[in-house]
Amino acid sequence: MGDWGFLSSLLDKVQSHSTVVGKIWMSVLFIFRILVLGAGAESVWGDEQSNLVCNTLQPGCENVCYDWKFPISHIRFWVMQIIFVSTPTLVYLGHAFLVIHKENKLREKIKRQRDNKMLKTPKYTDDKGHVRIRGNLLGSYLTQLFFKIILELAFIVGQYYLYGFVMIPEFACSKKPCPYTVECFMSRPTEKTIFIIFMLVVACLSLLLNVIEVFYLVCTRVRCRSGKQRVPNTTSAENPATLSSPWQTRLGAEDPLKQNKLNMQYESGQSISVSLDGAKEDKQLLQDH
Repeated sequence: MGDWGFLSSLLDKVQSHSTVVGKIWMSVLFIFRILVLGAGAESVWGDEQSNLVCNTLQPGCENVCYDWKFPISHIRFWVMQIIFVSTPTLVYLGHAFLVIHKENKLREKIKRQRDNKMLKTPKYTDDKGHVRIRGNLLGSYLTQLFFKIILELAFIVGQYYLYGFVMIPEFACSKKPCPYTVECFMSRPTEKTIFIIFMLVVACLSLLLNVIEVFYLVCTRVRCRSGKQRVPNTTSAENPATLSSPWQTRLGAEDPLKQNKLNMQYESGQSISVSLDGAKEDKQLLQDH
């Protein structure tokens, strides 16, 4: 089957540039697909052609019947599935590395030209090199998710039309050079059926995680936009808060001139004591004089 080390090392670098759901998808890919495929499935299908038995002695009949029934081996089919499904993620990884490289250059330029205020600040990465998935990078991430969903669906449907999801113990074959319709028998059909169903469940789980990640990113983006559109009611030097006291409201309704006078005294630091009864007594004294 080949060594998975190179692909695993590349996909491992995506962990720091993906979401939480993307990290779960990566764990499912490593543990339940690559590890199981390399450790168990290859040994189960290692003798599929050599142990195929057909009830004929015609040379070449068994090879032709196997090729007709299984145009591609299950193992090679799953290897192709993993490689094709991982390719969009590797393309996104290349885009992320390009963005990180550009913004690291921008940080160095900012350090050299600290007085230049015309330079843009890094948008997609922080000082530690962690990627913020937004803007063009968000579009690239969503695109690779859509491609992974399409590829997973295509391979699931392709597996159904090629083999089905159950390994049939025997099948009839009438291809040349077989002299007549012969019966061929597969080795270990039950064990192979278990592996087929397991890999199908893992593929469906991977597909579900990709769909969940799309909704997660879209909902997060919508929530961020709605939060930016809200204008908070804050007080600042440009927008001071206006406070009104009870005595200002009551006196303002009775005598605007007296309120202005009291405001001027208040601004000069004088002490003011206001009551409605005192205001009435002053008015009566002025009338008596």
